[in-house]
Amino acid sequence: MRWDIFCKVIDNFGDVGVCWRLSVQLAHRGEQVRLWLDDPRALAWLAPGALQGEVPGIEVLHWTTPLPVGLLDPLPLADVWVEAFGCDPPAECVERLGHEMAGGAAAPVWINLEYLSAEPYVERSHRLPSPVMSGPAWGMTKWFYYPGFTERTGGLLREDDLLARQAAFDATTWLGGLGLPPEGSAESLRVSLFCYDPGALGSVLQQAGQAATPSHWLVTPGRAWQAVQRLPGPIDSACRLHALPLLMQRDFDHLLWSCDLNFVRGEDSLVRALWAGQAFVWQIYPQHDDAHHAKLEAFLGWMRAPDSLRGFHLAWNGIGDQPAVWPDRATLAQWRECAHQARQRLLAQPDLTSQLAGFVLEKR
Repeated sequence: MRWDIFCKVIDNFGDVGVCWRLSVQLAHRGEQVRLWLDDPRALAWLAPGALQGEVPGIEVLHWTTPLPVGLLDPLPLADVWVEAFGCDPPAECVERLGHEMAGGAAAPVWINLEYLSAEPYVERSHRLPSPVMSGPAWGMTKWFYYPGFTERTGGLLREDDLLARQAAFDATTWLGGLGLPPEGSAESLRVSLFCYDPGALGSVLQQAGQAATPSHWLVTPGRAWQAVQRLPGPIDSACRLHALPLLMQRDFDHLLWSCDLNFVRGEDSLVRALWAGQAFVWQIYPQHDDAHHAKLEAFLGWMRAPDSLRGFHLAWNGIGDQPAVWPDRATLAQWRECAHQARQRLLAQPDLTSQLAGFVLEKR
């Protein structure tokens, strides 16, 4: 089948990351994918070769407003439309769809791929229809499709070869290739930092610098490194900072697999942290009405997070007055076991791409 995936970029890493992973997994199954992006620049380093059309089965199209005249003319109508995170497809695509359907063409299965959440409404809303009540596509049906953490949701993106790649991964060799210290967990901790600008960052780094076990912090470029650079005063020598280059998606996985504790942000990196099976702390995307508070609480409840991990998450996300307390070895082991158990529950469920492909076949 031919798939159109539409994505408007809000967070260069998360939105593009999810849509690119979905595109690759579909292409690996023999599907043809057109990925429409209003800002495709991040793919230059997330997925080298993608913009040049070097990934078999995937064509990346720059979604401008308006679309260039004649762009749609040679493109065959897709069998599936996926609008990511509630974005509406380009008006020209919708108008053309209405014209084609008036001439007898079959309508695509239209999927509204929603945001990830562990809140109860996800199970209730997953796979529900949403009739199009106006415009050129009047009479069509969109279908809500919710990723999630339970069997009554659409699941999470997971590659077929994920476990094999993890089993074959050599952290020492990968770290050495980046010029990073190869010390194992017996001598020090390795911590990855991919965050927005958490208010607790200074306190956490100060505590880590005074801890009995030294730590190497592998800091991603952009907002995380900028947040570290804005901190006042020196950081204790037991806490060493290392600036990372931009990493393609597979290398971001390698980063998470290499570390004892991963600080992640947004949705795509949360899922990758879950598959890594290491201890992690999630900074949820903040919303102006504080709706992310309930979303975080729902996730921690699904995780069955121990009190220490729950408290750290709330402090890291600026919720409440409880300070973030840097974990000792025993606490970190408890966090890792919690992550491992969550991962095992997820591995017992079908992945999102498999479920989505089955849903599309059901609705065609």
